Amino acid sequence: MKKIKYLKIDQPIGTFYLTSMESSTLARIATVERRNENPDAVQREQSGARIKEIAKYCSEPDATFPTPIIIAVKENADVRIDEDFISYNEDEILGEVIDGQHRLEGLKASNYLSKFQMPVVLMFDLYPSQKAYVFSIVNSKQVRVNMSLIYDLFALSNTRSPYKTCHETARALNKDTESPFFNRLKMLGKKEENQDLASLSQGTFIKYLLELITKNPDEDTRRLKKEELLEPNLDLVLRKYFINDQDTVIFKIILNLFNGVKDAFPEEWDNPKKYIISKPIGFGSVIKAYPTIHKLGVEQNKLTREYFKNIFIDFKDFMKSQKTELTSEFFGSNEQARTKLANLIIESIKPAANKGYIQ
Repeated sequence: MKKIKYLKIDQPIGTFYLTSMESSTLARIATVERRNENPDAVQREQSGARIKEIAKYCSEPDATFPTPIIIAVKENADVRIDEDFISYNEDEILGEVIDGQHRLEGLKASNYLSKFQMPVVLMFDLYPSQKAYVFSIVNSKQVRVNMSLIYDLFALSNTRSPYKTCHETARALNKDTESPFFNRLKMLGKKEENQDLASLSQGTFIKYLLELITKNPDEDTRRLKKEELLEPNLDLVLRKYFINDQDTVIFKIILNLFNGVKDAFPEEWDNPKKYIISKPIGFGSVIKAYPTIHKLGVEQNKLTREYFKNIFIDFKDFMKSQKTELTSEFFGSNEQARTKLANLIIESIKPAANKGYIQ
């Protein structure tokens, strides 16, 4: 019999026991039962993508799983509880997973199963209805954290990452009085005092800016933590600056780019209630069209504010010729509308007309 120490916890639902187990042991003695296999089971179908994501995460040097896996102990399990220890048979199934199936399967799919000790909650004498209740409470009461707050927390990291670079860029642009985004970004996802013109959250800003730097920000973050080199990608026009630790260049390019947009559309930029250019759809469309704008600018050795201003003056004239305005009357707020607007920007770039369309 295997002995483990425990902490007894009494709550209205009953008594349960908090302990820890080697993940390799947990993988042997805990089973996952799914509703498509057993009508009394509570677990949903596995997500292969989620398991793969967790397995990859296990390789990070600071990987952590602080949330306990909840096990409903079988009625006939060989378990004994005394004053100091819980004893159980390591060669038999102890119980079924109520919460944590993807963590457990991700660990099993990784090469790091033996490296993790997992917090575990053992619950006894649960009827199927009680298992379902615990599962529903754990999974339905979780509040999704605002992405702007999550990105803001990357400022506390000592390690470079695409997330941290994009956060620092957003923060600098929001503080710089020469920036078109000065006091215009909702840094924690909501407007602060004196932010009447704020029409873009930090989360949205970072989500789109990442598209110019990385195809997989989590993988890049993992590689940087391990001090591994990142692979270049010419399709990601700001990636080389990130790889070369030139975050100030990324900041300057985005500053020049959107100052150019503001110079070409001063009325529209300062009236987000009527126009979309400074809202998520407008910002996202400019970012989506930017690789074409960037490559043309590099060819001309120009990534200046004046260069970007001229690009968007041409775009403004083109929109007038199309009798189209940057309002929600002409553009929705979905990805299809973003692509439509990005392609109009590309089409308006006269030297690159009819080239580089986005599908």
